[in-house]
This record gives sequence, structure tokens and C-alpha cells, in this order.
Amino acid sequence: MLSSTFERKAFTLLTSLFIGSLVMAAVVSTKIINIFGFYAPAGVLAYSVTFIVSDIISEIWGKERANEVIHCGFFALLTAIALSWAALHWTAAPFWHGQEGFASVLGNTPRIVLASLLAYLVSQTNDVWLFHFLRKLTNGKHLWLRNNLSTIISQLIDSTIFVTVAFYGVMPVTDIIIGQWVAKVCIAFLDTPLVYAGVSLLRQRTPLAVTSSPL
Repeated sequence: MLSSTFERKAFTLLTSLFIGSLVMAAVVSTKIINIFGFYAPAGVLAYSVTFIVSDIISEIWGKERANEVIHCGFFALLTAIALSWAALHWTAAPFWHGQEGFASVLGNTPRIVLASLLAYLVSQTNDVWLFHFLRKLTNGKHLWLRNNLSTIISQLIDSTIFVTVAFYGVMPVTDIIIGQWVAKVCIAFLDTPLVYAGVSLLRQRTPLAVTSSPL
């Protein structure tokens, strides 16, 4: 019972981290930041967390569960966008004067909203598919390879779709795509120990793990 309870709590926690990071990334991505000379939307760090979590879920619970989390994240993002729009356009109290600042944070343009949804759905679906393709190709070995390669390629897809749809004709698209992708690749390399640690812990404590293959 203890292991089963741990498994349920672990999956719930990872799903919550995934959705929370996804929504946060969408909220802060209107700001473009400078990362050691590269330019990227401020949501790059939060969004990178979603790939860490999806890789852990893929490795422990399999492709179907990972895709379920991705679909839940998509609907959570839609809900967050709808709630933000409602809060932004709701009549404010007469003594409240923060509308301008509030709108600057939550007033994402339709292009950015569309870019977020499209990039998310395509890149995350590709990440799960490629992760399991590489897992089958390597007979379940070399977790570091599928973790990094699937993330690197999927993040390139994500950056290209998001930046092109959101900022084409307004900002230097190529510079932002490269900057965002480089930042995500660096994070992907740095997150490998976290993926190993998470997978190792869950394999020890989770009776429902889909694999016991070497890392």
C-alpha cells in the first residue's frame, strides 16, 4: 500500500509541476531576456521544466501516460488563457488603478496565444514520440541519450514555431529562435542528473513502473 500511495503522489506531483510550469511559461513569455548575449522569452526556464517532467513520466509510466499529461496540460493552458482574458476585461473596482500594469503582463496578443498552443502541442507530442523511439532503438539503455536528444530536437521545433508565429515581422525572429534554443539545450544538458535521480527514485519505490531496464 505504501508503494502504491507513493506512486500516486509522485505522479500527481509531477503532473502538477508540468502544468504549473507550462502556465507560468505562457504568462512570462512576453518579456524577452538577455542570456549571456542570447535573446529568449523569459518563459524559457519554466517551459524547460515540462520536458524534464515529461521524460521522467515517459520512462516510468510509458508513452500513453505521458501523452495524457500533455493533453491535460493543453486544456489547462486553454483554461488559464480564458481566465486571464476574463480577469483582464472585467470591470475594475473604482479605487483600483493597476490596469495598465496588469494588462502589460496578462494582455498577451492573439498571436502569442496561438503560438504558445501550437508550439506546445507539436513539440511535446514529438518529444514523447522521439523519446520512446530512441528507447526502443537502444533496448531501454542510455537514458541520457534519449533524454537529451529528444529534448534538443523538440525544443528546436518548439522555439521555431513559437517565435515565428508570435514575433515574425515584429522582432528579429532568427536571433530569438537561436537564443531560446541555445538556452534550452544548455538546460537540457544540466537537467540530465535530475532526470536520472527522479527515475532512479521512482523505480525503487514504484511497483507500477513500466520498465526496469538499465539506465
